[in-house]
Amino acid sequence: MKILFIIPRYNLTNEKNYNYVFPLGLGYISSVIKEAGYEIDCLNLNHFEGTIEGIIEKKMNKKKYDIVCSGHTGIGYSIIEKIVRAVHDHPSSPKIIIGGALITSEPELMLKSLNPDFIVISEGEKTIVELLKCLEKNEDLEKVNGIGYRNNDGKTIFTKPREPIENLDSLPIPDFEGFGYNEKLEHTYSSEVLANALDYPRPYYILGSRSCPFQCTFCYHSIGSKYRVRSIENIICEIDLAIKKYRINCLILYDDLFSTNKERVYEFCKRIKEITNKLPEFKWSCSLWVTTVNTELLKTLKDAGCVIVGMGFESYSSKVLRSMNKPITPQQIDNAVRACNKASMPITGGFIFGDVAETKETAKETLDYWKNNGDGQLQLGFIQPYPGSAIYHHCIKKGIIKDKLDFIKNKISHTNWINMTDQMTDEEIHQLKEDLLRARREGYRYVIPSQVKKTGKKVYTLEVKCPFCKDTIQYKNCHILNRIHYSLYINCRNCNKRYYIASFLRKFEMNHYQELEFLRRNYLLARDKLLKQRL
Repeated sequence: MKILFIIPRYNLTNEKNYNYVFPLGLGYISSVIKEAGYEIDCLNLNHFEGTIEGIIEKKMNKKKYDIVCSGHTGIGYSIIEKIVRAVHDHPSSPKIIIGGALITSEPELMLKSLNPDFIVISEGEKTIVELLKCLEKNEDLEKVNGIGYRNNDGKTIFTKPREPIENLDSLPIPDFEGFGYNEKLEHTYSSEVLANALDYPRPYYILGSRSCPFQCTFCYHSIGSKYRVRSIENIICEIDLAIKKYRINCLILYDDLFSTNKERVYEFCKRIKEITNKLPEFKWSCSLWVTTVNTELLKTLKDAGCVIVGMGFESYSSKVLRSMNKPITPQQIDNAVRACNKASMPITGGFIFGDVAETKETAKETLDYWKNNGDGQLQLGFIQPYPGSAIYHHCIKKGIIKDKLDFIKNKISHTNWINMTDQMTDEEIHQLKEDLLRARREGYRYVIPSQVKKTGKKVYTLEVKCPFCKDTIQYKNCHILNRIHYSLYINCRNCNKRYYIASFLRKFEMNHYQELEFLRRNYLLARDKLLKQRL
């Protein structure tokens, strides 16, 4: 069989755009298909100019494909819709298989609305190989676990759920051949990776585990999936290969909670320090579980080359944390924040408001902690009901989300200030929104650079004085689409505090966010609608 693998666009544009997170899931699928003996042609839409339909048509005119595969995250509906339509409209009539979080979060709805030939639900490595063999031999499709399709009578069929893959080490290393990975690396800018830790980053993205041991209500993993880890030896082997093959100089660990097992973290640090000793400029980041964070752990991470950590605090209210199924306490949050400050370790993360149990009092409790301890380093946001999460189903049950398809197609990619609580009125939610926006405006640091020098097409060197340590630092290779209106969230390379480098217009907009929000939101909605039509 001739198979075409389509990497979807991750930005609403018809121009080449390299600012996207590389699709690890599709890399794994590509690797297992090749391991099974099939040949694949790849088409990365991000690296081509033109409409999705035009690019796919040109590719499919060159060769007759039997199968086309693609997939996307939960916010990629409009892109996948275009891909499916373009494939179906082509006279060669291949079968199209779609997977990813978009499908797994709402399989029945996606099969009906997108109308692919087959959908792959949950982990797809075993499923896709079985499905391809079944199609090749014209065997009974109902024997393939983890798929959805319509039979010859037009009846919708969902087979038995696929069990999670127990031994992650048994999977081949993700395959990026044909994905244009080197091309992307050559167009990666300092402003896009590790908060400007490197002027010329060549990042590699890696998963050391799958799923999460917890079941937080706002998270996609709340649908349930067993937590599994790769061996450290297996992870290091992949990193070594990536260094040799792609000349990478930084690593982003995608694990939701890298430090669930602290001994495993120490083992990883010991092994990766062997790499950083040979490559002193090599940097990396990971996400930590709040309860495990202490000065000793952070010191070990820094010594091994880690330059930034992610943490999910979510709320400083015990009541809300329990409602979220978040197994941490306010005291543990405070301990983690203090430890990071003491170690000068930047944090990616913050607090999200609007949980079912949120009240005026619990929101004030969290916001007061942020004002007194955040120093503008932690983000403030509102819970988004992502498809597949418990709070998404709560919104459907209460009639807050009335049209699931419209929400997924048009609203999920924007910040939604929805009242999902049981005890707060709409007026109180609106006031909370204003309080959060005011706190952002007063707490975040937006600094206008003292010097902006153009060094390439939409590439600049910025010189800026840190608002914390007052050191003047030069940041090279910054990608700026619009010199008049931009902001970059960075780390000071001296004190490691985080702040925004912003244009005058962007700083003005943030200072007047509330007054301009109506215009901004309607502009974004109108812009997205137009861009989706043009794709």
